[in-house]
Amino acid sequence: MSWTEYAVMNRIALVTLNRPEKRNALNHIVVKELTELLTKAVEDQNVKVIILQANGPVFCAGADLEYLQQLQTNTYEENLEDSRQLAQLFELIYTMPKVVIARIQGHAIAGGCGLATVCDFSFSVPEAKFGYTEVKIGFIPAIVSYFLANKIGDGKARELLLSGNLIPASQAREYGLINFVTEPDVLDSEIMGLAEQLCQQNSAQSMAWTKKLLADIRQKTLADAMVYAAEANAHARASEDCQKGIAAFLDKKDLTW
Repeated sequence: MSWTEYAVMNRIALVTLNRPEKRNALNHIVVKELTELLTKAVEDQNVKVIILQANGPVFCAGADLEYLQQLQTNTYEENLEDSRQLAQLFELIYTMPKVVIARIQGHAIAGGCGLATVCDFSFSVPEAKFGYTEVKIGFIPAIVSYFLANKIGDGKARELLLSGNLIPASQAREYGLINFVTEPDVLDSEIMGLAEQLCQQNSAQSMAWTKKLLADIRQKTLADAMVYAAEANAHARASEDCQKGIAAFLDKKDLTW
């Protein structure tokens, strides 16, 4: 039995957590399945944008109880391999060449909040709560810490990671953790509207290169970053997409990608 689903419509891939009876909790199988489906979406030539979503009232409640019990009996090597799988999933979403939009219809907690953190765009209903509760069970939010600090800054990241407190969607939006707070009855239309806009109005190559730029440039000194950025600009200008886009702009023609 699979705990995830994959579908494509109008160049938009729907990658769905389908474990509602367990609040879409994560374990090594779910992490593996998500990684495989997201990799499939990257390789799928019919896909330009990905929506990460979940069935049921909760987006993702973090690790499930059986999984946590199993971790207590694992060796260090087993726990290291397991941790690397989650790190691989987060890094994949963060660096993959296609845009990922999170559809958060309910609470996103611990690892579930980590999934929301690494997506490019995130829409949440007002009722959803967000938080990294690892410190409350003697654990640490290790893998998400890098992405969260980059996204919302060290101060806010420390507040959330060290307190373990849950915050409402409105506060998550204020902190920059998520992008939009949307009423449930228009959640899907708002998400699909953005996904379709990205598909029709933006170059897939440009979005992929921009994601790579954002992932790479933060690790460089100012001088190295400017060298990297100038080289990226030069490569982009020589690309077929850029030449096509500039020609359409100068000719005042609408361009559908």
